[in-house]
Amino acid sequence: MKIFQCGHCGHAVFFENYTCENCGHLTGFRDVDRKMLTFNPQGNLLISDREQIEYKYCKNKAYNVCNWVIEKNNPEDFCHACQLNRTIPNLSDIENFEKWQNMEIAKHRLIFQLQKIGLSLPSKMSNDGGLCFDFVAQQNNPNLMTGHANGVITILLREADSVLREKMRKQFLEPYRTLLGHLRHEVGHYFWDRLVNSNPQVLIEFRTIFGNEQLNYADALQNYYKEGAPKNWQKSFISKYATSHPWEDWAETWAHYLHIMDMVETAYFFGVHVKPIGKKKEMKAKASFDPYTIEDFDVIIKTCVPLSFAVNSINRAMGVPDVYPFVITTAVVNKMKFIHQLLLPKRF
Repeated sequence: MKIFQCGHCGHAVFFENYTCENCGHLTGFRDVDRKMLTFNPQGNLLISDREQIEYKYCKNKAYNVCNWVIEKNNPEDFCHACQLNRTIPNLSDIENFEKWQNMEIAKHRLIFQLQKIGLSLPSKMSNDGGLCFDFVAQQNNPNLMTGHANGVITILLREADSVLREKMRKQFLEPYRTLLGHLRHEVGHYFWDRLVNSNPQVLIEFRTIFGNEQLNYADALQNYYKEGAPKNWQKSFISKYATSHPWEDWAETWAHYLHIMDMVETAYFFGVHVKPIGKKKEMKAKASFDPYTIEDFDVIIKTCVPLSFAVNSINRAMGVPDVYPFVITTAVVNKMKFIHQLLLPKRF
């Protein structure tokens, strides 16, 4: 994620901010060029400080779940991120409303990154091959699960309950479980259909790297939950769950690819330089580039590893879990390279 600045006073503002914490000017994200605009809070019109152009907030601003802006004469009431919502929870339920707010923070970060990559994101409500989100409560339907099906990404609201999410993380012996991680994983299934399954040549290469996805999915999952991950799974997979089926290996690897790209991009905008005293060269890294402009994924991963080790060390100094508690092996890097090469034409 890049660093944003207030257009009025120059103070740094976060992606999710509704106002500048220094001068109080209103903030609004414009996704067409990924810029944060600011507006005089005393005015009757939403006119940008820098450009003097009038805008309107996405309609979901009324619920404090979106700070994206649209030009005033745009006939749409919702921004590109909120146009992808097919189902939202009953807003009269305070608990579910708060969970939805957390869901939207994660979803907007996801959409920001997918747009940065250059991926098109048509809404399924107007395009059968498009994408949409259902944020739902399980309630009286115990069979309803978080997942993806034909462009519909379903996320159970309980995933936004931090206490329950931590309980589930421990139950499934997962080192990491977040809303953003869930969304990155599930959208990976959607883009497998778009980028891999639709291209016979790419599908052949996929099977060479990830395995044959024609393996019965239901049986594979049943076997995974019964037997667990195979011995020495760490050598070839980013997570235990990735061992269950090639589709899940792809989705897990896709999610971690997005994690790494976001981590290195953020480090780049902050000018992070890791240079441990008296340590070997491989522990040094300087985030001197935007990873989305780099064709060689080895350059990105060689920067990411020292960065993640440094951040994990800071977290441990504070007595909190690692930010990135994973080991990236050569086999996993090769899988990420496959994804990186697939996405390069979207950016160049």
